[in-house]
Amino acid sequence: MDPSGQLNRRRLIVRSGTLVGALALGGCQGTAESGGFRRTLDIATVLDYRLQRSLLPTSAMAREYPAADISQIFRTKGTTDPRNLVYRKLVRDGFKNWRLLVEGMVERPASYSLQELRSLPSRTQITRHDCVDGWSCIGKWKGVPLATLLHRAGLKSQARFIVFHCADTLGHSFNVARYYESIGLDDAFQAQTILAYDMNDAPLTIAHGAPVRLRVERQLGYKMAKFVMRVEAVASFAHIYGGKGGYWEDRGYAWYAGI
Repeated sequence: MDPSGQLNRRRLIVRSGTLVGALALGGCQGTAESGGFRRTLDIATVLDYRLQRSLLPTSAMAREYPAADISQIFRTKGTTDPRNLVYRKLVRDGFKNWRLLVEGMVERPASYSLQELRSLPSRTQITRHDCVDGWSCIGKWKGVPLATLLHRAGLKSQARFIVFHCADTLGHSFNVARYYESIGLDDAFQAQTILAYDMNDAPLTIAHGAPVRLRVERQLGYKMAKFVMRVEAVASFAHIYGGKGGYWEDRGYAWYAGI
């Protein structure tokens, strides 16, 4: 239960907006692909984002929980074992050769090994993961604040969004696409936004996004990109895949999924 009525109102607003996208994907794919319906969703997303930002300060924190509240089983959603050949080789090597790229509109592009990420200042938090399907789980996460990496890279003035490129591929036949997600700078620099490498005091499992997954605690679960390979600062995501800012957003979901 949220600690304030303000958050309850905010959750109701975004759940209503996200439900529109979920219904479209659940049984009306043709409608979701139509130009008029997509324009309606785009307008609703912009209005929803502005309304939520007016309700909650950008520095507001998601609720954190005591260790006693950690869920015994933390459910999974989406890909749980990517078949990407490059990723499979990284798994076999215990991610020793995995590198996280930080690039795009930055002054100092960088590449980090998993060990190098672990050597940076970290943040640990126990938070609730809310899935668009209606279920929730509480987990303990440890990782490097995204802000740390962005400060080290030095964002250029044109940068407006941070895009996360992942190792997993979803879809069937002609609709196959690599998973990706994006967030705005407000969320990118929020204290609880981390690239997590540990879950419940152990390294991330493959099912939960090893070696690194995004935790952006003020948004719904589909924003929490797993199997992150590359972080890219961009002025716009219009040129990336479907141009809506994420795998599910390209298929009708709201880009801003705040809770």
